[in-house]
Amino acid sequence: MMRLLAYFFLLVGFVLIIQVVWPVLSFKLWEITLAKEDVFLVSPQQGFEEVKGVSVQATKENFPRFVSTLKRQTPVSFEQFSLSIPSLKTNQETVFVDNNDLSLGLIHLPGTALPGEKGNLFISGHSALPILAKGGKAIFSNLQNIKKGDPIQVRVEGSQFVYKVVSIKIVDPKDVSVILPPDEQGRYITLMTCVPPGLNTKRLVVLGKLL
Repeated sequence: MMRLLAYFFLLVGFVLIIQVVWPVLSFKLWEITLAKEDVFLVSPQQGFEEVKGVSVQATKENFPRFVSTLKRQTPVSFEQFSLSIPSLKTNQETVFVDNNDLSLGLIHLPGTALPGEKGNLFISGHSALPILAKGGKAIFSNLQNIKKGDPIQVRVEGSQFVYKVVSIKIVDPKDVSVILPPDEQGRYITLMTCVPPGLNTKRLVVLGKLL
């Protein structure tokens, strides 16, 4: 009986280790594959551009996050909009407008472009290990599965805007240059989350352009 219990606990421990280790290993394999295909751009580790009104601050858990004090001349008429990524089965998730509080779920960085506007609509969200992500607020846990060409849908006040993924890259957590749009005329969206899954050492950044 004791031997059976020992085998049982050994099996449970093995399963738990796989649940934790495999997502990190699969991420590293994904990172290497994209790098070899010259699709994956790795941001430099220093010399990041400064963005006025935006700083990188650490939480009590030593989690680096973007905080924006940018203000709008004209108040926004809505407090939230929805985000859908069909390829990831992410359906109409709420994004809180002009908000720095990541504990809410998905947040839109204050002062960045609104849906459909010129500039960069910047959205951040938590990720987590798959075993911990279900039913929680870590909505971007499978963001690494997105591919170039995939649509990103934003719906607000009866209007829908569709962006196409044009770039995927890994950046340092302090790289605020990703907030800036690639050009002055385009209408872009950026989705950012922590990687590898369950850790916060780097950031995965997905850039889309309005169709």
